[in-house]
Amino acid sequence: MEDDGGERSSIVVGLIENRAKEVGVAAFDLRLASLHLSQYIETSSSYQNTKTLLQFYDPMVIIVSPNKLAPDGMVGVSELVDRFYATVKKVVMARGCFDDTKGAVLIKNLAAKEPSALGLDTYYKQYYLCLAAAAATIKWIEAEKGVIVTNHSLVVTFNGSFAHMNIDATSVQNLEIIEPLYSTLWGTSNKKRSLLNMFKTTKTVGGSRLLRANLLQPLKDIETINARLDCLDELMSNEQLFFGLAQVLRKFPKESDRVLCHFCFKPKKITNKVVGVDCARKSQVLVSSIILLKTALDALPLLSRVLKDAKCFLLANVYQSVCENEKYTAIRKRIGEVIDEDVLHARVSFVARTQQCFAVKAGIDGLLDIARRSFCDTSEAIHNLANKYREDFKLPNLKLPFNNRQGFYFSIPHKDIQGKLPSQFIQVLKHGNNIHCSTLELASLNVRNKSAAAECYVRTEVCLEELVDAIREDVSALTLLAEVLCLLDMIVNSFAHAISTKPADHNGPMAIDAGRHPILETIHNDFVPNNIFLSEASNMVLIMGPNMSGKSTYLQQVCLIVILAQMGCYVPARFATLRVVDRIFTRMGAVDNLESNSSTFMTEMKETAFIMQNVSQRSLVIMDELGRATSSSDGFAIAWSCCEHLLSLKAYTIFATHMENLSELVTIYPNVKILHFDVDIKNNRLEFKFQLKDGPRHVPHYGLLLAEVAGLPSSVMETARNITSRMTEKVVKRMEVNCLQYHPVQMAYHVAQRLICLKYSSQDEDSIREALHNLKESYIHGML
Repeated sequence: MEDDGGERSSIVVGLIENRAKEVGVAAFDLRLASLHLSQYIETSSSYQNTKTLLQFYDPMVIIVSPNKLAPDGMVGVSELVDRFYATVKKVVMARGCFDDTKGAVLIKNLAAKEPSALGLDTYYKQYYLCLAAAAATIKWIEAEKGVIVTNHSLVVTFNGSFAHMNIDATSVQNLEIIEPLYSTLWGTSNKKRSLLNMFKTTKTVGGSRLLRANLLQPLKDIETINARLDCLDELMSNEQLFFGLAQVLRKFPKESDRVLCHFCFKPKKITNKVVGVDCARKSQVLVSSIILLKTALDALPLLSRVLKDAKCFLLANVYQSVCENEKYTAIRKRIGEVIDEDVLHARVSFVARTQQCFAVKAGIDGLLDIARRSFCDTSEAIHNLANKYREDFKLPNLKLPFNNRQGFYFSIPHKDIQGKLPSQFIQVLKHGNNIHCSTLELASLNVRNKSAAAECYVRTEVCLEELVDAIREDVSALTLLAEVLCLLDMIVNSFAHAISTKPADHNGPMAIDAGRHPILETIHNDFVPNNIFLSEASNMVLIMGPNMSGKSTYLQQVCLIVILAQMGCYVPARFATLRVVDRIFTRMGAVDNLESNSSTFMTEMKETAFIMQNVSQRSLVIMDELGRATSSSDGFAIAWSCCEHLLSLKAYTIFATHMENLSELVTIYPNVKILHFDVDIKNNRLEFKFQLKDGPRHVPHYGLLLAEVAGLPSSVMETARNITSRMTEKVVKRMEVNCLQYHPVQMAYHVAQRLICLKYSSQDEDSIREALHNLKESYIHGML
């Protein structure tokens, strides 16, 4: 099937919902011939989960049913598309097109795997919405694109997004994963880039898309993560393998993923009257795909030679499943029987046209040979005409460029034209230092040349019918090769260029030593690294410090390191061991949302409500200031209660705040730790160190200092100091009482935290026994 290629989206999404707040999603990737089905309960009235999925898929078309079944209090998916995805083509299909029974039959017939392997046999009735969305999506694609999907060719994933970490759309924006919030940075001329921009060194379109998918939905499966990390280890330690793989991957066409999946679609049999001129274009695309497939299969032996001695599981598995697969040899042999061995894929327009016309071996089809002769004759006549004009009009530098839209045309330098152009030249256009033009004779030859080429394409397609049918029998092998090439491109050309540390992944604590911000460290040479430690016994960290001390950067840094680790990539840190996270939630920044008529506080509360409703024990929650946009008492109450709720869930939470009263949490809850960013005061000015240290912040009331520098009257400042000292005194007394009251619980939690660390330790038995003995002595003497 024809595809524009490039970075443009190739995904069609079908959406449907019911009154029980359930949403069914079917995402069909035309480029990769894959179908992703998801069904979930929409927990947010603003459709946050649906927005997250749509941001991940980045569809070119969204198919919805008439807006009649929206749940109470919700606008409906149709209205959602109108409001937030106005630039995406929206298609409204009748409710009858969303037929779950037909969807189940289609999936059974089209899926490469058996329905039992997908779980559809068991969950058919439970997940009827996504099957209904699939029926409508496939119906639209077959009608709009004029194709029929080949049986047992689709790669179908069922609830695929739930096998990956979920990052909601707000967090994607806050963490600058796809787009930077600000393109320029204060104090530097360098442009700030997103995480995707940082890692986008892939060589193919498929590799770039896979990279984007992994950034938006990192892995949760530890075996897959470790397989990628082991692969990176071998690439880093074996230079010959790394450079050999990088060189071989360049031999494969950049459009390999699109071309290999082209054979999953059959064109519908339509009369020539209906198709018209488009028939030749479709034939040309088919011929081009066969040539590209031949080029890709020719490069497989080179890949086999490089991977033969690879030891890691991932590369060894690629060698076994692809390089030793006899199906590719059989397909290459069938292609060799029909396609000329000397035919190569070319990017130059006329060379590509010539290669496509002469792709099939001579003597197979008499009509094709006649069309070729006509094509050659007209091409030769065009070049002879150019030579004639050079001599007749004394234009030695006249050139004969070619493009697919216009065909051949003349390009003459300005300096060669004395006075006016001869009257024979028509369609005269200025183009830089040249004049582009044509003549009636050239236009006539162009028409004949194009007609001969079109006839070549159509006859070539007839010759290739049997070959294409044979290739379609092994279409699953081609989709496997496409996936493998995209994965290798991402690992070799992107991940392997990140010079960092290998993280360890398990179910224990999150410990990052000397972690760095993956984006900012490339801009600032003197970036200050910082640590983080979270465990079941210490699952919340309060970060304090004045504005601009580095709190927001630190919060973003921790999230980005976790994302990179769960992609199976090295991380910017001296050492890292991480617990697998199921979702990342962020509440950062304070802005109004005028579109939805939400104030700063309302926007803040909506984001917080979404977190509280969806957070789990395996989540990572990042809160950057909460409750500052309302009264101090209400804001403090909300922040405190949210902290207590998160503590009860055992989710890992990092909470940045200016509220000093929140530090009382550490005296009551033993699983809370306070850290602060170090700041010096010199001449009533703050000197930021950007270094994270234990304990509450030790900066005397910096707000009063700044107010005094701003010029407030001394009497006002004196009163402010008196009020602050009285308030601080009360807080200190309350904290002292809490410390005495909760001291035994604090001690028990500290012991538990040390025991958890020892549980996941890789030390030998003697070292662990000694550590346990020291822990016991410390506990007895109250030294913890």
